Amino acid sequence: MPRLKFVVHEHDARRAGLHYDLRLEMGGVLKDWAFRKQPPLEIGVKRYGVQQEDHDLMWLDFEGEIKEGYGAGTMRVWDRGEYEILESTGDKLVLRFYGSRLKGTYVLLRFKEGWLFFKTRA
Repeated sequence: MPRLKFVVHEHDARRAGLHYDLRLEMGGVLKDWAFRKQPPLEIGVKRYGVQQEDHDLMWLDFEGEIKEGYGAGTMRVWDRGEYEILESTGDKLVLRFYGSRLKGTYVLLRFKEGWLFFKTRA
């Protein structure tokens, strides 16, 4: 399976506060999940987040200040790299990340009104 691109933005938004946006290249857009805490780097740590609207691929390289509107604030790249999809169902994604911080196998699992994101041994 081909590798796709991902980015995690540390986003200090004026309205929503500090959060982390996980953005995955899929189908010509970036699928986006927002988490209040940084992505887990260890097995056993889970993060709860909410899926956001799709973003244009140009956000893969964005870093800087968003001046106006929803999301206004500062965005820094926390991590970026490539990933591959190991399993995909409507409620579950198993992904292998090749980033500088996110490395290894992770799961995005639909849970109630949001998603759980965690690292696994597989």
